[in-house]
Amino acid sequence: MTDTTRPKRYRMVSKYYKETYGEKVYKLPVALPLTCPNRDGSAGVGGCTFCGEIGAGYENRPAWMTVRMQLEENIAHIGPKYKAKKFIPYYQNFSNTYLSLDDFKSYMEQGCIDEAVGIAIATRPDCISNEYLDVLQDIQQRFHKDIYIELGLQTVNYHTLEKINRGHDLAQFIDAVLRIKRYGFNVTTHMIVNLPWDTMEDTIEGAKILSSLGVDQVKLHALYIVKHTLMAKWYEEGQITLISAEEYAERVVQFLRYLHPDIVLQRLVGRAPEDNTLFTNWSMGWWRVQDLIDDMMDELDAHQGDLCDYLNGKAVRKFIDGGQA
Repeated sequence: MTDTTRPKRYRMVSKYYKETYGEKVYKLPVALPLTCPNRDGSAGVGGCTFCGEIGAGYENRPAWMTVRMQLEENIAHIGPKYKAKKFIPYYQNFSNTYLSLDDFKSYMEQGCIDEAVGIAIATRPDCISNEYLDVLQDIQQRFHKDIYIELGLQTVNYHTLEKINRGHDLAQFIDAVLRIKRYGFNVTTHMIVNLPWDTMEDTIEGAKILSSLGVDQVKLHALYIVKHTLMAKWYEEGQITLISAEEYAERVVQFLRYLHPDIVLQRLVGRAPEDNTLFTNWSMGWWRVQDLIDDMMDELDAHQGDLCDYLNGKAVRKFIDGGQA
């Protein structure tokens, strides 16, 4: 396992939670009975080419359970195991703002349990509108819970967005972030840094765009190939190839170096059950990939944001403060 006492050269979410709430905070996955607009025909069919029938929530309780039932079961398990007292219900699977306003309000209110310091809502950029944000603002004020919105983007390369059938473009992501920020909510962006069509340049540009928009947190993923998906078909037919673990670590390191130092990292590599995938983290434990990244950061003596010199008029800084950003 990775050394959890090893000093990190980037800002991890565990430290952010302790700074914000005074102790460890644990996210509790919640599944709702819904779908995505690129699955039901509104913005496409079939969903993202990498996404399986159950979506992203491999650790979720069944969606037929009420929100309170799911939270109670998870707290009963996680609470004693980690001596946890504070939680963030995480509406994880599919697009959790893709439902009627009344249903959305009801589900969000059910997550505002006493033990919750906030609620986290995973959704898509094209499923953000002022009306849903108004609902969350009302909930924030009535229940005194922090609001975290997690947007799946995956890549800033709009050609790749089409390849993976996201059903939205980069402009819609920018619009969603700007709207959310006007409400003062915390924005997390999900990125896959080893999509087959992307390059190191795409990875670096992704860090720059997220930094320029002022997103609050980032969650990085290594692509895993889920069985019975279109991506799995391409993989088995040899239409796509994946970069090595070492190349993945190189991309993550460069992403971190160009990322603004204030942005919080939720994770640097994802996890998925191997029995449901054709490819997961190069058949090594996620902690080994994490160690590759940390080792590379140490070897380069690199830190998050040490190449983030491109904001606030880079070309004219020499006239203002001698080139200091």
